Amino acid sequence: MCGIVGYTGHEEACGIIIDGLKRLEYRGYDSAGVALQQQGRLVVRKKKGKIEDLEKFIGSERLTGTTGIGHTRWATHGAPSDVNAHPHTSSDGRIAVVHNGIVENYVELRQKLADEEKIEFRTETDTEVIAQMIGVNYRKNGGNLEDAVYDAVQEMRGAYAIGVIAADTPDRIVAYRKDAPLIAGLGGDCKFIASDIPALLKYVNDIYLIENDEMVVCTPDSVRIYDENRRPVRREVMKVNWSIEDAEKGGYEHFMLKEIHEQPKAVQDTLLRRIDDNGRICLDGISLTKEDLQNITKIYIVACGTAYHAGLIGKYAIEKMARIPVEIDVASEFRYRDPVIDDKTLFIAISQSGETLDTLAALREARSHGARILSVCNVVGSSVARESDDVFYTWAGPEIAVASTKAYTTQLVCMYLIALYLGDLTGNISREYYDHILEELMAMPDKIRQTLEKAPEIEELARHLYNRTQVFFIGRGVDSAVALEGSLKLKEISYINSFAIAAGELKHGTIALMEPETIVIALATQDRLFEKMYSNIVEVKARMAHVVSIAKEGSDKIEAESTEVIYIPQCDDEVTPILTVIPLQLFAYYVAKIKGEDIDKPRNLAKSVTVE
Repeated sequence: MCGIVGYTGHEEACGIIIDGLKRLEYRGYDSAGVALQQQGRLVVRKKKGKIEDLEKFIGSERLTGTTGIGHTRWATHGAPSDVNAHPHTSSDGRIAVVHNGIVENYVELRQKLADEEKIEFRTETDTEVIAQMIGVNYRKNGGNLEDAVYDAVQEMRGAYAIGVIAADTPDRIVAYRKDAPLIAGLGGDCKFIASDIPALLKYVNDIYLIENDEMVVCTPDSVRIYDENRRPVRREVMKVNWSIEDAEKGGYEHFMLKEIHEQPKAVQDTLLRRIDDNGRICLDGISLTKEDLQNITKIYIVACGTAYHAGLIGKYAIEKMARIPVEIDVASEFRYRDPVIDDKTLFIAISQSGETLDTLAALREARSHGARILSVCNVVGSSVARESDDVFYTWAGPEIAVASTKAYTTQLVCMYLIALYLGDLTGNISREYYDHILEELMAMPDKIRQTLEKAPEIEELARHLYNRTQVFFIGRGVDSAVALEGSLKLKEISYINSFAIAAGELKHGTIALMEPETIVIALATQDRLFEKMYSNIVEVKARMAHVVSIAKEGSDKIEAESTEVIYIPQCDDEVTPILTVIPLQLFAYYVAKIKGEDIDKPRNLAKSVTVE
């Protein structure tokens, strides 16, 4: 969740590190800080709040030093405060540490340090325990920072990435990765560490992906990587093909609005890279054959949040097209329910970042039982991608806003292509049906553009409804899954209490909450379920609800029972979720904007959830 940036080179490090941290703000944080090597000592400045609060705190003070580390913290152990902010230091102030993740056994390690080393702790954090451990090791082993870090991580349990500097070891950063993202950046006469690529885009395009249980040692002239047994590792350089402009707003007021409007291109890019000249789906990087599929008796789709909602659509599509049973589960629950998995199971993990810890842990659980792993991911070389047998990359580009939009629609496209591919392999769909759905998908970029043209009327609708305290989303079939995503978008950036249910469940309790002017957003895009959905709308309208319906063009009948109607272009029922979600994204955005909320960085949330 947090952000790490480290720099060692020949320029003053402070400004470079703070600039990198700003490019990680989308991950979510509540405090920020830097530590710099400065003439044989460490200078630490940290502050609760945003990075601009840190900059104001530093003020006109010139923090020199060409090696340093920085951090944006999202509180886990200890409340957000100046003292709990990172970096943390050892008692003697000679070691500084930044840390993403959680040290699960920090209480026993803290007690051990207090008992054996008489350490007095200044904070409530697990990170200070790391700094104190490394500090003790550093003194005991004669000042070898690499040894000190290596010895410390042998005692630590959990998921984490750490960056460490020492006052007495100039021009050197030592970092270690255990189940949390970490990269190293390669400049000509400077080197970096970071928790995510956007932090480094302004400075480098060549990076090393640091693997699990690896240590990386950076000096201005070199990057050395070691495995868990301290053996040197050779690693291929990864070229990053994003530009810095890709990760900037490009004239839009917020990243979220920019990314909503990038969806036609993101969907088109995802499609074009998977359709060959003969109009067939070409899944490079996926070696699943017809013979492999004949051995598959069950499919699990596992994900979190928005990716889970994409998985719900994937379950519907795969079962319809491939006729293979599909279970879907939230990753945080999957491991704890003793799922039935064997070598006849196909496990599909969906993760935008590829670093979602719960999803990664579920993937490893499935692999341990012999399942074949297929991942849908937006980040090349991410942990989920590297630990999968097959990878289906979305081509959404960098998504900076915490609330996911274009990652979701590209995940939907991937799920449809996987479903078609599996349906074709199993022979359960005709060539005519295959071609028809593919044609519908290829038409999506233009239809998304048409739907985005509804933005002014959706903004006007938001202006009338932004001050409501409760919103219900209802739908049938795949619309019920899209309703979940629409509700999540609204609650996570506007903080309005919203929830979604299958419309057929209204009479089983929820209709008791309907009263005059209750907002109900009714999704009615499924032709075969339209009459049933219409009846549900009549039910809530009869109780004086304010009904906003979303329907396909030509469904004029719905206007009689709706307060407002937003129309999407005509398309096949199967693929409507790609279009239906667009008005819901825009509605959430405009409501939050009118309320004056921090849209790209909603409170308490982070882009990549790398802790349980």
